[in-house]
Amino acid sequence: MTGKSPFEALSVETLAGRLRANGALCSQIGKDTSRWKVREVGDGNLNLVFIVEGAEGAAVVKQALPYVRLVGDSWPLPLKRSLFEYHALTRQQARAPGSVPDIYHFDEGQALIIMEYLSPHIILRRALIEGRQLPNIAKDIGLFMARTLFRGSDLSMATKDRKADLALFADNVELCDITENLVFSDPYFDAKMNRHTSPQLDGIVAELRADRDLKVEAQRMKHLFAANAETLLHGDLHSGSIMVTDTETRMIDPEFAFYGPIAFDVGMLLANFWMAFFSQRGHEQNGKRDAMRAYLLDVTVDTWSAFRAEFSHLWRTERDGMLYQKSLFEDQGDRLGAEQALDHMLHSIWTDLLGFAGVEVHRRILGLAHNADFETIADQDLRARCEAKALKFGRHLAVNRRQIHSIDEVNQLAALIERESRI
Repeated sequence: MTGKSPFEALSVETLAGRLRANGALCSQIGKDTSRWKVREVGDGNLNLVFIVEGAEGAAVVKQALPYVRLVGDSWPLPLKRSLFEYHALTRQQARAPGSVPDIYHFDEGQALIIMEYLSPHIILRRALIEGRQLPNIAKDIGLFMARTLFRGSDLSMATKDRKADLALFADNVELCDITENLVFSDPYFDAKMNRHTSPQLDGIVAELRADRDLKVEAQRMKHLFAANAETLLHGDLHSGSIMVTDTETRMIDPEFAFYGPIAFDVGMLLANFWMAFFSQRGHEQNGKRDAMRAYLLDVTVDTWSAFRAEFSHLWRTERDGMLYQKSLFEDQGDRLGAEQALDHMLHSIWTDLLGFAGVEVHRRILGLAHNADFETIADQDLRARCEAKALKFGRHLAVNRRQIHSIDEVNQLAALIERESRI
């Protein structure tokens, strides 16, 4: 499993020669390297990603680099993040079968994973920008989150196993540091790597960075993120780390995996649907997107509903860990007590996910790593209007999360802000 030679980054030119003897890869695509076609498709911020096609099929080779690809070698990053991605994928596959790519091979020394090539899947964010209304994403993602987050926690796991996993993923220090700073702190002051794409946003940016209530809430969310090791998170679950067809949904890229609050993955994911909603005005070159906006709000409702229903089902059928033991409730004939505890937990997840969603919106517009929903809007004035509305929405979620009682309230707010002609 572990490579013995010094690390060396792959390239389109060297991949076939270096991996020609890899049995796992050859078994998927064929041994004849003269028929291998290699292309580099990594468009993320951190890694190299190659699609390798051969006479018998195709596979993906993903390799970590010893620095942040988005920035360059001035920002070093340890190769061990591929280890956490590998272990996260294996656990996600066990806890939510069929929801992630199959893993064929892992080489710790070369920081590479060989995995299933998903085709004809495309990145969910791209599909939403194109205006595609995918029928299954809400249910698929809601189930994935409920199953992985519940089954990776003390609600389900044996205590010894969960603590061993907690120790393993606690070493993902550097990627947690990226989240802790780039998500929760940097957007709220003039940090070196911040950027916003339109000078038209200067006013609202200054306003948000002077907003004491907002900054306090952002730090409360950071505190929760750092201190509440409830479950194994994907850690970077957004519309760019999900691949889709009309009938299938797969989650990818869990290299930020660590033990944190259940609400984090859910809030970050829903924030990306709300950002897609606010970006639609910038993608109306071929006609109005009213139906797409309605679809995106429906997706948030259905995702949260699927998550709640499956989490509740697992609570009633698989709550075998050391938390809220059945010996205290069902075994004593007190099912109502178990339901009361479930209600408390779901309410806590709901309140916290709103805070995480709010800061995710802000960091994607004000921080280092932006998303294509807004970035692909060519008209700068129009892009600024879309982003300003999203920023206002994110602030409301973060600061007023305890006073918001349903996802319908959130969506009514989003629709109201989106309709405002001037922000």
